[in-house]
Amino acid sequence: MTHVLGIGAHPDDLELGCAGTLARHIAQGDRVTMLVVTAGQLGPGDVPLRQEEAREAARAIGADLVLGGLPDGPVFNHELALVHLIEDVVRSTGATTVYTHGQKDSHQDHRAVAMTSMGACRAVQRVLCYDSPSSIGFTLRVFVDITSTLDRSLRRWKCTGARSAAARWRAPRW
Repeated sequence: MTHVLGIGAHPDDLELGCAGTLARHIAQGDRVTMLVVTAGQLGPGDVPLRQEEAREAARAIGADLVLGGLPDGPVFNHELALVHLIEDVVRSTGATTVYTHGQKDSHQDHRAVAMTSMGACRAVQRVLCYDSPSSIGFTLRVFVDITSTLDRSLRRWKCTGARSAAARWRAPRW
């Protein structure tokens, strides 16, 4: 059994970025933990609702959930706390595969989580980045066929405010 850790800066990031992949891991018998670094105080909806949606999304695919509680917005100001949080979750879960944000992203929290994950997961066998709606110039190198878990992934996505967040997101005009 592989122990997988998905890391997202905010509630809905994992749902938008790699829900199908996490669901596929679970379907293959792997143990999956979702780490949500912030409570999402600055995002759409109120914090208790966003956290409950994250819990529902994790339950929908059978994943464990860890809510980190760092402040939304200035995650980069809490780098040491973030390193310790990620290291603690990696250690407690025994994660051998990690999915995290890509480094080329327009959101500062996503970039901070991406960079910090690389250091905090230095001993993890496999660290992969996922794309999100705010990614800039993301280059795909690994493709995961999620056809078999698409229904489960969509159920998870519907549990969260991800639909509302995606609907409000507008592509930057360059």
